[in-house]
Amino acid sequence: MLRVAVVGSGPSGCYTAQSLVQQHPEVLVDVLDRLPCPYGLVRYGVAPDHEKIKSLQNNLRTVLEHERVRFLGGVRVGPGGVPTARLRELYHAVVYCVGAATDRRLGIPGEDLPGSWSATEFVSWYSAHPDAATDGFVVGARSAVVIGVGNVAVDVTRMLARGLAELSPTDMPQAALATLAASQVTDVHMVGRRGPSQARFTTKELRELGGLPGTDITVDPAELSLDPAYPDPSGLPARQRRNVEALRGWAGTPPDDTAPHHIHLRFFLRPVELLADAGRVAAVRFERTAPDGRGGVTGTGVFEEIEAQLVLRSVGYRGVPLEGLPFDSATGTVPHRGGRVLREGTVTPGEYVAGWIKRGPTGVIGTNRPCAKETVTSVLEDAAALAHRHLPDDPLAALRAEGVRPVEWAGWQAIERAEAELGAALGRGVVKLPDWRSLMNAAYGSAP
Repeated sequence: MLRVAVVGSGPSGCYTAQSLVQQHPEVLVDVLDRLPCPYGLVRYGVAPDHEKIKSLQNNLRTVLEHERVRFLGGVRVGPGGVPTARLRELYHAVVYCVGAATDRRLGIPGEDLPGSWSATEFVSWYSAHPDAATDGFVVGARSAVVIGVGNVAVDVTRMLARGLAELSPTDMPQAALATLAASQVTDVHMVGRRGPSQARFTTKELRELGGLPGTDITVDPAELSLDPAYPDPSGLPARQRRNVEALRGWAGTPPDDTAPHHIHLRFFLRPVELLADAGRVAAVRFERTAPDGRGGVTGTGVFEEIEAQLVLRSVGYRGVPLEGLPFDSATGTVPHRGGRVLREGTVTPGEYVAGWIKRGPTGVIGTNRPCAKETVTSVLEDAAALAHRHLPDDPLAALRAEGVRPVEWAGWQAIERAEAELGAALGRGVVKLPDWRSLMNAAYGSAP
């Protein structure tokens, strides 16, 4: 029998577990997660109004309910938890699927002013991540600037423009719902340093902005025309071409001054400084950029300021080191060969990676499936040699003896029941529990 620990229960971890049990009839998989809830960014990163994408949890659930897969939530790996070396003693193989846990920074003056946040922090708050910051994001804000033109930037822009009627049916925590419903933000500026043909959002996400009730979209044709591909996008790849065509449809449309919300899509502006007033962010100073002919942009020396009491940067994720594993700080990934962890260029037997910590924060959810399969192929090629090592009869018994108290699948189901009951009491559907205490109380059967 081959025992494998998968660290992380997001898509990459679940796909790794699925591939293992499908391809090896005598493998037992423990999926460990720091949080008491499974599914990773599908639970805590997908916007609450994207029910179709969130329904992927049903597929991941099937994996975690497999008879040879065991979910162990609330288990920290690394400092303050189970050392990586101890995991290697308890399992024949360990596959780290820990994602990219932090966000990239802008590296400009004023970035740490009150009112300036990462989009990751904002998403974590309205998604009820138990480590999320408090709910001071929109308080006192009239104008918001979202820096970035990827799908996360579109998500947070859309959430800032949503109303109570549209957010109530979601599983958003009650406090976040009340705060967003009372928000005074009327203008949201989503700004990219490059042009529309290089934006990273998908067309489906982009077009959703145009379908928001009571929301006016403005796009400056002069900014779009700075993109060499704008006049004739026919030669672009399909996604970029559709993006440009969608933006062309909005360009030059007269603003609707009666709309309660206004979304301004801006391009060829690079943030250079966040400006303060009374100790808080008050505006963002941008430099106009221009294409450099090599796929990048260059500054023009022309500057513009956009008022903002709330700034959300959405310029990408980044992996962080995990104690006991090698780490390439340049790429934010663990060095590997086909998923096998490399230490100074040499394969470390029994240690593997999959997902963003393996390849960097790229691709969509489905990209994790072939990534996981590649790693599992390496694990199974090594299986015969790995299985010779003697292990404790059950790693879970050893962990419990060392004071670890995992949230098992029954505990997660208890959390689900508590969230359904909370929603019913509030006259809503399922409503997420937003903090560690309520989650752990629910998991262990205490009153929330």
